[in-house]
Amino acid sequence: MLPKLDMFLALAKHRHFGRAAESLGITQPTLSAGIKQLEAELGVKLVSRGARFGGLTPEGQRALVWARQIVGDARRLKDEMRFSREGLSGHLTLATIPTALTWASRLTARFAADHPNVRFTVLSRASSEILDMLESLEADVGLSYLDNEPLGRVATEALYRETYALVCREGSRYADPGLATTKGTISWAQAAEEELCLLTPDMQNRRIINRAFMEAGVSPPARMESNSTVVLVSLVEQGGWATILPSDMAEALARGRPLVVRPIDNPLPGPSVGLVAPHQEPQTPVIAALMEAARALAGQDR
Repeated sequence: MLPKLDMFLALAKHRHFGRAAESLGITQPTLSAGIKQLEAELGVKLVSRGARFGGLTPEGQRALVWARQIVGDARRLKDEMRFSREGLSGHLTLATIPTALTWASRLTARFAADHPNVRFTVLSRASSEILDMLESLEADVGLSYLDNEPLGRVATEALYRETYALVCREGSRYADPGLATTKGTISWAQAAEEELCLLTPDMQNRRIINRAFMEAGVSPPARMESNSTVVLVSLVEQGGWATILPSDMAEALARGRPLVVRPIDNPLPGPSVGLVAPHQEPQTPVIAALMEAARALAGQDR
């Protein structure tokens, strides 16, 4: 039944027989036959179908919850048995918010160096997408904000708190150190004076920045938006723009470019960012080890 449940999960994800079949590396007739066999085994219709996919039936919606649990448990069982044979090994998909990509690189690179038989796929996604991917088994673990949106029933391991910086081109107003405080910082009100390009509003980081501006009593427009931090820094480099990014990412992306990173003063602690994994008892050995590695990395950074 497990192969048929995998087919069912793929169809529920892609909502299209052709794309679901392609994702599994099988033909569409094979997928259709597998879904029909699963329906026959369960004695209910799972999928509304005519000439094309018409959605899941009410029974299909209920079966989807069970399918995710059964397939997830089967994968964890395989991971556990592989660990008993080979030690830490296998493949993990890590979905991370764009502003945490530098931390994702640090964590996965260190972990892979210590455990060379573990492979990673790192995907950049919005925080809301990460939770959906964990639920649908598309990702094994996420790197996201821990205290700004409801996370549901998950296991978490805090890595760091975000601080923010203005990234501007050399020669622009706040590239001048004389306009900063003695600590080298500027205020959110000062940052609002720049011609800003920012992340798109669907990104939680943008909502955090908007809130910081609001608390400072300003509301600057973003005349250019992107869901890519690389695009934002490239816009700044072209001249006439400035952007706001988490400090570590700002430093990494500005390195080697004619850009200045000016920290923004914030009297309150920034939002917490860390690993998020489905709540499981027990956790798979690889995810448990990754959470421990995150804890160690967080301790080193402090």
